[in-house]
Amino acid sequence: MKVVPFFVFIVSSLFLGKSPAFAQESAVIIPDSTFVNLKEYSADFIYDMKYATEDNFLKAKVYDCAECYLRLKTVKALILANNSFQELGFKIKIFDCYRPLSIQKRMFKIVSNPIYVADPAKGSIHNRGGAVDITLVDSKGVEVDFGTDFDFFGKEAGHSYKKLNKKIRKNRMFLRKIMAENGFKALESEWWHYDLLGASADPVSNFKWNCN
Repeated sequence: MKVVPFFVFIVSSLFLGKSPAFAQESAVIIPDSTFVNLKEYSADFIYDMKYATEDNFLKAKVYDCAECYLRLKTVKALILANNSFQELGFKIKIFDCYRPLSIQKRMFKIVSNPIYVADPAKGSIHNRGGAVDITLVDSKGVEVDFGTDFDFFGKEAGHSYKKLNKKIRKNRMFLRKIMAENGFKALESEWWHYDLLGASADPVSNFKWNCN
């Protein structure tokens, strides 16, 4: 998959404050399926890219550098979701985005259990550029309590788990509601994982970003 650098896309007048006339003069039409860097479309996200560090359940760094690439359609929906959260005093904090198939294979070699790591023979929505792992932070940068850590692989991380206090259940419902309103579907077993609707139809990719 060829990556097109960010210039301007017409819808960006919503995000970047550019006038329609400016957009018409300098717009580069980028297909929604193109992989783009989220940072080039919005400065309003917080990042803690776990797999570019050893602070993850694998206990291994599997990305050469921390970047959040997604398909453009996923970026558009995620920005709209973050706008909704910001209006209510929160921001999205990102743990993982697009994951090249080669990285999926590396992860599966470390933990060869499809309960924890999707089998690269099938690929995951992360490998298709349509999934994000997220949490929320408040206006002071403090993470919202969702009951477990990111990548906690136990029943307590599931949306259907009821033995949580009222505040945590409310937080999970809030996250899920706003994400759903902006085109994302929750993964039932992981409160942090969201897939863009329809992303499963996109092909698995092994595009790798430049770390220079």
